[in-house]
Amino acid sequence: MEASQNLQTPPKFTDDDGVSQECEYLISSLPSEKDFMGKKLYSYQGSWYYPNTLQAILNFQKHFRAPSYPKSGTTWLKALAFSLVHRNKYAANLASHPLLSDNPHNLVRFLEADLYVNNQCPDLEEVPSPRLFATHMPFQTLHESLRDSACKVVYVCRNIKDVLVSRWHFRSKIFRKDLHSNYSLEDTVDEFVKGAYVYWKESSVNSNPVLFMRYEEMIEKPEAQVMRLADFLGCSFTEEEKQSGTVEKILELCSLGNLSNLEVNKSGTSTCGIAHHAFFRKGGVGDWKNHLTDDMAKKLDVMVEKKLEGSGLNFE
Repeated sequence: MEASQNLQTPPKFTDDDGVSQECEYLISSLPSEKDFMGKKLYSYQGSWYYPNTLQAILNFQKHFRAPSYPKSGTTWLKALAFSLVHRNKYAANLASHPLLSDNPHNLVRFLEADLYVNNQCPDLEEVPSPRLFATHMPFQTLHESLRDSACKVVYVCRNIKDVLVSRWHFRSKIFRKDLHSNYSLEDTVDEFVKGAYVYWKESSVNSNPVLFMRYEEMIEKPEAQVMRLADFLGCSFTEEEKQSGTVEKILELCSLGNLSNLEVNKSGTSTCGIAHHAFFRKGGVGDWKNHLTDDMAKKLDVMVEKKLEGSGLNFE
């Protein structure tokens, strides 16, 4: 693989300059590792975070009253969800749709990497209703804040081999290519599996409404999956919309091919401090075959199978 030369200043959520005394005290008791930049990561409730991100999560847990693993299809899901819940506003004139003039990550903002990084208690009422937010937090970190709310959670899961390749390319776009992580493959797989399993398990019970989606199924049967997503979000397509091609129009608008070719996504920086262009690459299925050896792929498969043994959850 060759890393991109389009580098930028690391986003604010990777820093350690915004932590409170409470957070510093918590950090002092947590296991830590260094990432590929040499920055400290701390293990909290089953996942690893930078200090500023951990502070944002504490802010969220305290003040939010109301997810996906990185590089699992989050950008596409954000675009689809935004288009679905707000489609009546723009149905008459798609030429004025916000996705044509703004990046999906600015329209559906991250909780822990954006909103709660910059503000201990952001005014979420300013977000147009119905409100959409995004997170990479594991469910156990979200759970207390969601328990007494009517909030719905959509989790998109992707083949871990494609996730790892996509994440490598993503990091190479925004950080120096000579930086290497001390974060082991075992840790990465463990975090991925635990996160996917908990969301999958929660999707089968009624304590919190969770929709578990698979990226590969979204690619294979996009019409069926986007209608499934609309049903879950409470904005089902009418028969008239289905007959008039509204489903297909939304899929075309939100396609990674269309979004990546828009001028707004070729330049500029998102509200979470990452260049717009960094969020787009191939978005396909099975690209890992062009980057991983057979031995590497087999090792990953064995690790995932071992961790999921007896759970009922499986990956192709």
